[in-house]
Amino acid sequence: MAHIVILGAGLGGSIMAYELADQIRKEDRITVVTKDPAYHFVPSNPWVAVGWRKREDITVDLAETMRKKGIEFRTVAAEKLHPEENRIALVDGSSINYDYLIIATGPELAFDEIQGLGPHGGHTQSICHVDHAETAWEAFEAFCRKPGPIIVGAVQGASCFGPAYEFTFILETELRRRKLRDKVPMTFVTSEPYIGHLGLDGVGDTKGLLESEMREKHVKWMTSTRVKRVEEGKMVVEEIADDGSVKAEKELPFGFAMMLPAFRGIKPIMGIEGLVNPRGFVIVDEHQRNPKYPNVFGIGVCIAIPPMGPTPVPCGVPKTGFMIESMVTATAHNLGNILRGKEPDEVGTWNAVCLADFGDSGVAFVAQPQIPPRNVNWASSGKWVHLAKVGFEKYFIRKVKKGTSEPFYEKATMKMLGIDKLKEPRKG
Repeated sequence: MAHIVILGAGLGGSIMAYELADQIRKEDRITVVTKDPAYHFVPSNPWVAVGWRKREDITVDLAETMRKKGIEFRTVAAEKLHPEENRIALVDGSSINYDYLIIATGPELAFDEIQGLGPHGGHTQSICHVDHAETAWEAFEAFCRKPGPIIVGAVQGASCFGPAYEFTFILETELRRRKLRDKVPMTFVTSEPYIGHLGLDGVGDTKGLLESEMREKHVKWMTSTRVKRVEEGKMVVEEIADDGSVKAEKELPFGFAMMLPAFRGIKPIMGIEGLVNPRGFVIVDEHQRNPKYPNVFGIGVCIAIPPMGPTPVPCGVPKTGFMIESMVTATAHNLGNILRGKEPDEVGTWNAVCLADFGDSGVAFVAQPQIPPRNVNWASSGKWVHLAKVGFEKYFIRKVKKGTSEPFYEKATMKMLGIDKLKEPRKG
């Protein structure tokens, strides 16, 4: 009998538990360890931040679903991972032992790396967690009573740019609906070297599509920009030249600001040599397995992926939903093999598929594979993207509630593009 522990129950961890339940032997057991008993559909956070959704609309209580799947569910945070002992120390003083571990924790949000950043003691909002999105909504309601300039974007080292673009245009749509748009100058501030880079060196014509949207909606932008510090009502930024020198320092006033932070690994795994890189992201091979600790796997945003290449301001690589589903499927299959005395042979696709909602329209893109050169390098825009994002939200929340593991992105994307398969092994 093998005991498999999944650390984390977000997008990756929840569906990991469901898919793995279909792969293990009868005598094996699964335990999910998470600090949060509820699943929150993170892609809906921009809607929560403008009042288009409530917390309860995007929340799933996982305990009952896990029970029905025969999965033990422990809602206690990890204190420290001890991979040499196959043990996780928990904050309540207990420990949990494992034969195999799947790390699916997501990242820690590094607000503290920039003075004044973030909703906790800082001056900017976040949409990375539903708690942050609710706080952002309260701040936005107050802002609308006294409108002024808005800044949205992503700081140096950020690796998740899509939500920043989404939130920019969702805010713009909501301001138009409230007849306040004419009172609100908007600026998009990003570490990307150009609009639409997305940490992927662009996908299709994301540069042209997103620049066009910003021009049409009167949103100014600053690229290759580093946030130096944030004060109340003021953001101090540096524009960086291609050689890394500072071209100019500027002070940008704001009445409301949302800046996506850089990510790093969570504290319980930070600094474990051979398991994580210096930023605390889990090192994995092509089978999602850690080279030093072969009974440890990593999936989702918490894993280490090298950047696309040097940029004047550091930009990370995003891990989109389809990519995470691909990691989950590969890991479940590979662990099923290992439990039966076989070698792992499934490789995640690591393609990038994204629906970016703009409130009443949106941009969709597909990068196959994620790293150029690509076989599919496609982007499109239109009202259909908004409708598709709403449909996906409803589908995925229902999927998590029911405990099903059917992959969505692959089927939807194949149908959209009229191709037979997306499963190409990732490069490297």
